[in-house]
Amino acid sequence: MTVRLRPKWASARQVRPRSDEASAGQVRLRPRGASAGEAKEITRPAALLVTGRVVGLVASFGIGIVLARLFAPATFGTYKQFFLLYGTLYGLAQLGMAESLYYFVPRNAARMPRYVCNALLTLGVAGLACLGALYAWRTQIAGWLTNPGLADYMVLAGLFLTFMLMSTVLEIVMVSRKKHMMAAVTYACSDIIRTLFFIAPAFLFVSLRAVFIGATAFAALRVLLVVVAIWRQYGHEFRVDLGLWREQLAYALPFALAVGVEVIQQNYHQYVVASMFDAATFAMYAVGCLQIPLVDMIMTSTVNVMMVKMAEDQLHGEATVALWHETICRLAFLMVPLSVFLFVVARELIVALYTATYAASVPIFMVWALTILPSIFAVNAVLRVFAQTRFLLVMNLMRLAMVAVLIGWFLSTFGMSGAVLVTLVSTLLVNLVGVGRIAHLLHLPFSRTLPWTRLGGIFVRAGVAAVPVIWLTRESSLAPVVALGASGAAYAAVYFGLSYFAGLKADSTAPLVPVESGFGGTTEPGLSQT
Repeated sequence: MTVRLRPKWASARQVRPRSDEASAGQVRLRPRGASAGEAKEITRPAALLVTGRVVGLVASFGIGIVLARLFAPATFGTYKQFFLLYGTLYGLAQLGMAESLYYFVPRNAARMPRYVCNALLTLGVAGLACLGALYAWRTQIAGWLTNPGLADYMVLAGLFLTFMLMSTVLEIVMVSRKKHMMAAVTYACSDIIRTLFFIAPAFLFVSLRAVFIGATAFAALRVLLVVVAIWRQYGHEFRVDLGLWREQLAYALPFALAVGVEVIQQNYHQYVVASMFDAATFAMYAVGCLQIPLVDMIMTSTVNVMMVKMAEDQLHGEATVALWHETICRLAFLMVPLSVFLFVVARELIVALYTATYAASVPIFMVWALTILPSIFAVNAVLRVFAQTRFLLVMNLMRLAMVAVLIGWFLSTFGMSGAVLVTLVSTLLVNLVGVGRIAHLLHLPFSRTLPWTRLGGIFVRAGVAAVPVIWLTRESSLAPVVALGASGAAYAAVYFGLSYFAGLKADSTAPLVPVESGFGGTTEPGLSQT
């Protein structure tokens, strides 16, 4: 038997066996702890989805910026409270049915139309129930949020919610069926059209009601697209199946409880602030809690692909571990430097986007930028693959309890920034608990729980790259927009330059490890013989 060697860093494409070598029982080598092609399986589909969402989200990110400049802070605060209610109910009313498609469709693609129909109708009923509740308690909700004018928009909020809930299945079905290019195009077109439906009424009528009517019309068009597209392809197979519906519900409800608690926990701090301050002050806080499109885009696209791939690995062995670690590193490579950069340039970013009117949002946003970091571990996604929905529920209850108990002290001690800080602390601690649970499920010792070395290198490089940015923002007298652009260029050059040289160093010192043998076995890790 002949053993071939290649460095730990080498890709599967660089070392490819000839057919005669494979039949002769030759041993190849691959990176320790990773299955061949694992990086490709995550990167290519995720890159397609990210590209599609970048195109749309670049446009849709401008919605809040335009409205903040067009309306007074009190009116913009009402807009933010409208979407705070929508975002909360959107997470609660899904009942886990939309996300259940990631679990069922890859395992039984033949019944996909029935799974989708079950989810679509369940989401529609849930949305209509929310519509009724919003209308019945519109006055009480508006009073609780110290904004009486909000009551006038509750019906529109309910309609928008119902349509958006039902159309959630559109991209999920495409990703579950590995139609990544189609999903990417849909993401892009949908977000661009959404932006037009929000911005055009705002400019034409300078009315918040017109904005909400445009949003509702957009959501209705998405529902129509879902129904027509699936009916044209599957016809009468697109129907309700009560047997499958019960199966979906049994999986989804524990997950829905976990997500429900998570949604409440994530938004609880905003409700506390809204109930204590007027709409104009809440607008300042909401701007500080600025949602960065890149975060959701990168996170959602990457973990969705990971979940589908993990679902196909029924054994959940080394391939699953490698897939999880690869996902963590891919997320960390982009999201750690993004978090650090946003923390350093908080003032320049807020002033450039929202003008100096919202300068009070800067300290809040600095803390908010750090809340990106816990998401790199993809804890929720991995636990969902293992159907650990009950454990997810326990985790989220722990986090909610921590926030509810401590938010008063954090607010009195740190001001409005304290409401974000308590959310960051609780999220980080509970995610560490989730990582421990995943390590237990995968039978990993502490030393292999996370890709410690790679993560450490990413954090160090992200920190070093911040040094020239700190000088640019603190010592120079550039205008906020210019300083932001120069800082972004400097940070990217240093961070990616350091990452490139770190990769070269790793290439030159990588150990040789085995890939596979032609007779179905593997050699011991670290073997370096010929």
